Amino acid sequence: MPARRPNILFIMADQLAPQFLPCYGHPLVKAPTIEKLADEGVVFDACYTNSPLCAPSRFVMMSGRQASKIAAWDNAVEFPAEVPTFAHYLQDEGYRSCLSGKMHFVGPDQLHGFTERLTTDVYPSDFTWHPDWDRAGDRLDWYHNMEVVTKAGVCVRSMYLDYDDDAVHQAKRYLFERARDGGDEPFMLAVSLIQPHDPYLCRQDEWNLYRHDDIDLPEVPLGSEPEDPHGVRLRYAYGASDVDVDDDMMRNARHAYYGSISDIDNKVADLLKSLAEAGLSDDTIVVFTSDHGDMLGERGMWFKMSYREHSARVPMIVHAPKMFSARRVSEAVSLVDVLPTLVELSRDGKARDYATTLEGRSMLPHLGGGTGHDEAIGEYFAEGVDRPMFMIRRGSKKLIYCASDPLQYFDVLDDPLESNNLAQSPEHKADVDALVAEIEASYDLQGLRDRVLESQRRRAFLKGVMKTQGVAWDYQPAENATGAYVRNTMPIYQLEKRARFPQV
Repeated sequence: MPARRPNILFIMADQLAPQFLPCYGHPLVKAPTIEKLADEGVVFDACYTNSPLCAPSRFVMMSGRQASKIAAWDNAVEFPAEVPTFAHYLQDEGYRSCLSGKMHFVGPDQLHGFTERLTTDVYPSDFTWHPDWDRAGDRLDWYHNMEVVTKAGVCVRSMYLDYDDDAVHQAKRYLFERARDGGDEPFMLAVSLIQPHDPYLCRQDEWNLYRHDDIDLPEVPLGSEPEDPHGVRLRYAYGASDVDVDDDMMRNARHAYYGSISDIDNKVADLLKSLAEAGLSDDTIVVFTSDHGDMLGERGMWFKMSYREHSARVPMIVHAPKMFSARRVSEAVSLVDVLPTLVELSRDGKARDYATTLEGRSMLPHLGGGTGHDEAIGEYFAEGVDRPMFMIRRGSKKLIYCASDPLQYFDVLDDPLESNNLAQSPEHKADVDALVAEIEASYDLQGLRDRVLESQRRRAFLKGVMKTQGVAWDYQPAENATGAYVRNTMPIYQLEKRARFPQV
């Protein structure tokens, strides 16, 4: 009989920069469960989002395709139902796939290959939140604003706390249901949380884990280095250029962000405890990551939407001690690589034919300690620009390119704070010129811009009509109350006995 294939528990945080995790070197933040996963697992030190914004980052991750290939422009663009995802492929491999929590799907398809979905999404699924490159200098009324920074701190409850509590509760129930089933069918459960995404709030218990005076301030404060044009535009767009954020405000926001990370860590611990109690730990691969990072005050910038390291890098930890020895991987990878990696994990390391070309490449060589790729490619089409922006990270070097902005080129190993822009250095001219030529040869830049503008204009029209018609695509979780808890389908003692785990 063939060995049972591993389950996959895929845990995703939102807006979590690895720089603020202890397993990536932060001296203050408390996240012991994630740290234990890292100690026993494979940690990727240079994993990047391909597009530093929630929806496009997730669409790329789920599809193994770059944003330009699937028109994943921004947070209000439809994720086409015809694009295969890792959930589709895992289903095809015989897995049950389930989503609990956020995935920011936009459009009428709210499953994208998942067999089941346990919660609604935290964000709307319509076209409202689109950028407007026709009026790129205008502020958007639905966009981020600095009140989440200036009023950061402690709360009793918040929308995001409620959401994450529900996502984890539903996921734990799912794990025990799979244990009660007792079948050989493996599962892939994605648990996607919204914290530590702004607003920067946390509960008092998590706040109390940190001495307020110990909270570190940004390593590159606003004004200590020249601002780049993209950063200037972003700061204006969300109002940071209008607000004097003093050290107390900064500490409050960072303190609450650290508390949110500790809350996420508690939730990961809760999931892993349920996995163990259900007897599933030994057969389950655990993956922990995020969709993008958070500038958290570096250079006076907040949130994401930048290819600077705090925004563009994400944690990536794969915990499967029976399969892979603990190690750290220095080579650059990215979220587009998740699909082929999960599929090959489900196939005992074997590749398969895909229904479409993939830009993603499997991370299995890295996981096994072999030689894998060392490259991350980024494409960005959303707020803060009015034409496409690109990133290439190869080896230790990173290029950020936008046709309307000065080039940026950094050695992120020697210069992790990106203080020394090498783009105009004669020593690096040949390398920079080659990367720019590669981008300009690989993309029809004007054609891409035209596609984005056309999409924005279509959605600007459609969102008004949809609102008038009352059309909404927000996911409604299905719950069949006729089979829940105690019903007259069989004697009560039999129902109670069937629901008990472990059974007696």
